[in-house]
Amino acid sequence: MCIACSPFASALPRRDGTAARRSVLGGLARLMAGAAGAAALGPGLFRCAQAQPAASGSGFADAIYRGGPILTMNDAMPLAEAVAVRGGRILSVGARAAVEAARGPATRMVDLEGRSLLPGFVDPHGHVFMVGIQAVSANLLPAPDGDANDIPSVVRLLREWAGRNADAVRRYQLIFGFGYDESQLREGRPPTRDELDQVSTEVPVLIIHASGHLGVTNSRGLDVIGVSAATDDPVGGVFRRRDGSREPNGVMEENALIQASGRLFARIDGGAWVSMVRAGAESYASFGYTTCQEGRAMGPVMASLAEAADRSLLPIDVVAYPDILGAADQLGTPLHGRAYRNRLRVGGAKISIDGSPQGKTALLSRPYHVVPPGLPPDYRGLQTAPTAVTVEAFARCYERGWQILAHANGDAAIDVMIAAAAEATRRHGRGDRRPVLIHGQTLREDQVDRLRELGIFPSLFPMHTYYWGDFHRDSVLGPERAENISPTGWLMARGMMWTSHHDAPVAKPDSMRVLSATVTRRSRSGDIIGPRHRVPVATALKAMTIWAAHQHFEEASKGSIEVGKLADFVTLSANPLEHDPERLAELRVTETIKEGASVYRA
Repeated sequence: MCIACSPFASALPRRDGTAARRSVLGGLARLMAGAAGAAALGPGLFRCAQAQPAASGSGFADAIYRGGPILTMNDAMPLAEAVAVRGGRILSVGARAAVEAARGPATRMVDLEGRSLLPGFVDPHGHVFMVGIQAVSANLLPAPDGDANDIPSVVRLLREWAGRNADAVRRYQLIFGFGYDESQLREGRPPTRDELDQVSTEVPVLIIHASGHLGVTNSRGLDVIGVSAATDDPVGGVFRRRDGSREPNGVMEENALIQASGRLFARIDGGAWVSMVRAGAESYASFGYTTCQEGRAMGPVMASLAEAADRSLLPIDVVAYPDILGAADQLGTPLHGRAYRNRLRVGGAKISIDGSPQGKTALLSRPYHVVPPGLPPDYRGLQTAPTAVTVEAFARCYERGWQILAHANGDAAIDVMIAAAAEATRRHGRGDRRPVLIHGQTLREDQVDRLRELGIFPSLFPMHTYYWGDFHRDSVLGPERAENISPTGWLMARGMMWTSHHDAPVAKPDSMRVLSATVTRRSRSGDIIGPRHRVPVATALKAMTIWAAHQHFEEASKGSIEVGKLADFVTLSANPLEHDPERLAELRVTETIKEGASVYRA
């Protein structure tokens, strides 16, 4: 059931555009060597081994897939001709004749018709709940994913959305948009309260930055949340002010936005939130993900996820990470562990140490290349979780054997994470806890060695090189530091596993855009941001499948096409290993299969 067909659809705002819309990376000049991706899978890539045997007594297959390349992500058998499925798990894989020995009278024979079959993508970091909100809000993304390319277009899109959703606006007393990006707006700055007052002076208007770390509200919204010239900034947050005064201009950063959005969303009922959870999971499925993440689950978010699971509304698996500072009561509960309940589990804890580089709130060791207006020349960003708090959060997780994900974009924030992990290790010893560095955008090479020493798993964000690479080079970091944003090359040189994510809804959960950006590092302008960090296609696919499953402690059941693992698959319109690397973003997800059942078809 799509959100448009749900019983809550009439009460929900509609987004302008479709959640599954693709954008095509065009106008690219140079080609990468096509053989590099094939070589990374090993010398046996183009030889099909004999089928892995089915488990004893497993019987006939429910379905057999053949007729297209099967990329297993299993180094022992990288390429297969067929795969058989029974009871939601992989029964046999390998040469077609051997696999078809499991064919029975009721076996469904699936002809891939030349399409490629891969393991279902595993989301290393994203926010399924916010993807659902994005799916029903006003689309304020800039080109190529939307039309919000200047402030007048932001105002127009919000007015149009409010007109189409008048009943919902009256019911929820909110006009809501997602995805504005000042780095792509012609004015080079965010809208202010005064410009959002052109949308409405009677109903609160709230727009969220593409990063999710900043937002803007109108004058009515400021009244509702009780923010005025007399209001001090919260710890880890900022209410930006009008020049020369303390009067708020409507722009909110980090914890200020979190506080404000909680109040402005207060009228939205539980049924609508649950529908948005499902909408987010369906959006993920449309991009080939069979496991997605809620990477910062606060209390109400966890309640909506749990209700969606209880009602069996989740088409794919969801791993949630409650915020250890704001929703610690969700840790250590029956949902917390390695087993799913109706496709939901709590995988561990999340802590956010700083902000975003494109919002210029990431915590850097050196000042920003171009400091935001009104800030001192040595401005280096914001620390949203104090160092002492971060150290104790890590110690608590290490003591209890909980996995912890740390959002750290700036290298100074990464230093805080490393110090916290080192202290927790000193107190509680080493173990297979797999703490995860989320984003690590300005990770220094000396820090990479510390990650390896401490067993910290890096989940990087090369997608930034496409969406914000030019902005990082020219404004955020400068040419030298921008070259090493999300430095996958340094990880490969050390033989480390890592993952590549989209942080949806910061960017759409577009798996082929993730693949393209990780491989090419092409910016919007066509520049290559850090050529030393480009990745072979096959390696980038591992970062989206088997290595992502390892990050979640699920490598025994997901991430590769091997006997006994879950029949989680995605089919693509062509073979990415043989496709022009500069055109990977044009590949289409044609079907997503979860435990043998189709959950999305193009």
